[in-house]
Amino acid sequence: MSTTPAFGAQILGQTEKALNAILDRQLAGTGLAEPDWITLTLTAASGGTLGRDRLASQVAGALKVSPAQARARIDGLAAAQLVQIGGGDEPQVTLTGAGRQLHGQIRGAVTEITERMWGDLPAADLVTAGRVLSVVLARANAELGAA
Repeated sequence: MSTTPAFGAQILGQTEKALNAILDRQLAGTGLAEPDWITLTLTAASGGTLGRDRLASQVAGALKVSPAQARARIDGLAAAQLVQIGGGDEPQVTLTGAGRQLHGQIRGAVTEITERMWGDLPAADLVTAGRVLSVVLARANAELGAA
């Protein structure tokens, strides 16, 4: 009899809770909460500059919040001087030096931890897990969109 739990909500939930607890440890003392980290990461992933409306749309989708709530997260990072919001018709959100440094510090720590967690797993298993989780995520997003 296998002691490995079957794929389902329980193992997904337990994994998410454990990963969030690990992230929370890395964010402790930075002034960032998980939604701020996600917003900072989306900004960094854009190369460090992105239109405010586009970033707000990405943040809203990632956090499952309204565009207004996403803009508030961006504004909070600006108040903390981690991003700068330019003026004009299409305001650009740009990582500041402090934002880039903080993101790099946290990303480095998270990368080390995740490497310990799944870096030694077979590549084929990781591809399969990624494929399954992507399907589940797409279906969950469809459920949210239908509500």
